[in-house]
Amino acid sequence: MSEKTYDSIPPRRVAFLGLGVMGHPMAGHLARAGHRVTVYNRSPAKAAEWQATYGGERAATPAAAAAGAEFVFACVGNDDDLRSVVLGPDGAFAGMAGGAVFVDHTTASAAVARELHADAREHGLHFIDAPVSGGQAGAENGALTVMCGGEQAAFDAMRPLAMAFSRAVTRVGDAGAGQLAKMVNQICIAGLVQALAEAIAFGERAGLDMKQVLEVIGKGAAQSWQMDNRGPTMIEDRFDFGFAVDWMRKDLGLVLDEARRNGATLPVTALVEQFYADVQQAGGGRLDSSSLMRRLRR
Repeated sequence: MSEKTYDSIPPRRVAFLGLGVMGHPMAGHLARAGHRVTVYNRSPAKAAEWQATYGGERAATPAAAAAGAEFVFACVGNDDDLRSVVLGPDGAFAGMAGGAVFVDHTTASAAVARELHADAREHGLHFIDAPVSGGQAGAENGALTVMCGGEQAAFDAMRPLAMAFSRAVTRVGDAGAGQLAKMVNQICIAGLVQALAEAIAFGERAGLDMKQVLEVIGKGAAQSWQMDNRGPTMIEDRFDFGFAVDWMRKDLGLVLDEARRNGATLPVTALVEQFYADVQQAGGGRLDSSSLMRRLRR
């Protein structure tokens, strides 16, 4: 984890549920910012590892982790994982005191965000859907972008804490809006990565030095984060890092489900989602999402 300057705010009692490649460093930033952090992870070994690194406490259930916490953060896999750490007698809502805020950083559906927002209100709690962009590097460097949906007052209360692992934390609307904004983000990324893969494949077949070409066009209108950060590794056929194909395909599935509900037409996104299915079927599910390049080198 890189050095990060933390805003000086009073220490708060918080919980963090889910210590994967994103949650582990995010919870670490909260601890380094001076907050009193209790963690929970489905695999107790990961919670023990986190505690050995950052101190704090660990708990055997989400409810136990959330007991007494003013803010409960979560970053798990999908809708079902989220429900499993929120609902039921061992879920976070069962342990949270009235007025506490649950902040969900999972990339999940807008529907589950609205569902849990309503359930939180029945418990006298607040729920913010807050998916993130920036990947593992962003989490480790405390430089995530966070898109939030929920009530303004709850957002205002949690934002200073979330800045411990973020460079921008923005409310974009009511419950579910954060998840919808993340879907917009993934639509943009999928299209850019596929276009970049096609451009590199075209240039290679034309006999161009693609490292040189990307350096040239990267100074013009074609420039993008994907070109700067993934173009060179795509040329080198390196994909053992970054945001996994399995995760991107899950995210695009959420996008297409939402599009069916709201009537949006997404022909390019639907096509790229199938290209990711090809990469999965070829055994590339854990490769970086830029491995779309491999389809074009067959």
